[in-house]
Amino acid sequence: MQTTIPALLTKEDFLNRNDLPEWLLQEYKTFHETVTDKTFPCYFGRSGELKGELRYAYISQADWSNLPVAVAEFLTLFEDPKHKRHGLFVFVEPFESEGPLDDYRKQFWEILQYLHDMDDTEWPEQAPRDPDHYLWDFNFKGEPIFIFGNAPAYKQRRTRHLGNSMVLGFQPRRIFEGLTGTEKGGIMSREKVRERVEKWDELPTHPDISHFGDPDHNEWKQFFIGDDIEPVKGKCPFSHKELQS
Repeated sequence: MQTTIPALLTKEDFLNRNDLPEWLLQEYKTFHETVTDKTFPCYFGRSGELKGELRYAYISQADWSNLPVAVAEFLTLFEDPKHKRHGLFVFVEPFESEGPLDDYRKQFWEILQYLHDMDDTEWPEQAPRDPDHYLWDFNFKGEPIFIFGNAPAYKQRRTRHLGNSMVLGFQPRRIFEGLTGTEKGGIMSREKVRERVEKWDELPTHPDISHFGDPDHNEWKQFFIGDDIEPVKGKCPFSHKELQS
């Protein structure tokens, strides 16, 4: 009898299932080895991976239909008031050959646009639709989510290189409660992580990195930063359905 691969995967699935794509198994192995390194800058990512608190999904180059299902299922985890600081990592089947960073950035925004277009839930009324608004954030199923791209084309910013696959990290805003921009815990945690990131990358913190709510900051630019110390330029590729002509 044929088994159905779940939209949302756990750490145990990579150990116990025999029906996952070979490329995915290889990319997860690289991901695991990278984020569990004792010097990996993100404490939450390392701890979550070691404790099995992270969740995973994957999409192929030809079919992204699993993504909305996986993200929706992931968000149901937070219905438990005792939820942990879960994160979701989505692996994208690698290109046939590695491309430049702009190719991954382009696909990253195409994937987010697809996810938005498939969303049947209206954004909260108070949520800005225009990415140029400093309080803009990506929403899915009414939930604000910080999403960041990792890709093999990152050569200097090693913290954004997690293997041959582009990997999208999804972090619902609610996991940052007590760690937001102006709260003491948030400031301290952010400073510690950024110090470790600078050490790993051997580069200063990217100029587009800030905290949500900073009036001089565009959140979308932080979703997929450059492999350098230059601000991301141009217009955000994302377009809210209400603003599409």
